Amino acid sequence: MATGVDALDAIVLAAGAGKRFGGGKLTSPWGDGVLLDAALATAFASPARTVSVVWGADGRVLEAASRYASRTGQAPRLRMIHAREHEEGMAASMRAGVAGLPRDCAGAFIFLGDMPKVSHDVPARLVLALAAGAWAAAPVHGERRGHPVLFGSKLFAVLKTQTGDRGAGKLLDALGEDLALVPVDDAGVLFDVDVKAG
Repeated sequence: MATGVDALDAIVLAAGAGKRFGGGKLTSPWGDGVLLDAALATAFASPARTVSVVWGADGRVLEAASRYASRTGQAPRLRMIHAREHEEGMAASMRAGVAGLPRDCAGAFIFLGDMPKVSHDVPARLVLALAAGAWAAAPVHGERRGHPVLFGSKLFAVLKTQTGDRGAGKLLDALGEDLALVPVDDAGVLFDVDVKAG
C-alpha cells in the first residue's frame, strides 16, 4: 500500500511488572501462546520495518519475544531494548524505545504488550492519517481514544522527555488538530488485560 510515509518502525511496551495481575502478565497463557504474542502479531503485521520490544521488570519477556519471532519467521525484524528506569512507569519505557529507533525513522507505532485484541488492519489506517499531514494518529472507538498510536518523527524529541505512568497521554491531549483521531469498528483498541480472569 503506497501511503507517502516510509521508514516506519514499531515499539511494543513490555517493561512493566504487571503487579495488579500478580506478576508475569505478558508471559501468561493467552490463546495458543502467551499474552505478548498477540500484541507482537499485530505489530509485525503493521507496515513497520522493525519491531522493538522494550523490556524491564520481567526477563522472561526476552525469551517470549524471541520465541514468537523465530516461530513466525520475523526474527530479522525483532529488536530488544532494555528500559533501565522501567519502575518509573510507561513513560520511561517509551523514552527507551524512542531513543532506540533507527535514525532515519519517519514514524513509530507505540503498541502496548497487554493489548491482545487489536485488529491487524488498524495500523495501516493510522499511516494514512499521518500521510495526510497529522503529527500523530490514534484509533477511536465509541468516542474513546485507544491504541496503538502512531507518532511522526517531529514528536520524537518531546516523547523522550515524557515522565510518569500515563505515557504520552498528556502530549496527545495537547496536540489538538495535529492529532488525527481515526474511527474504527474494532473494540480491541480499548481492551487491555489488567488482572487475571476469574
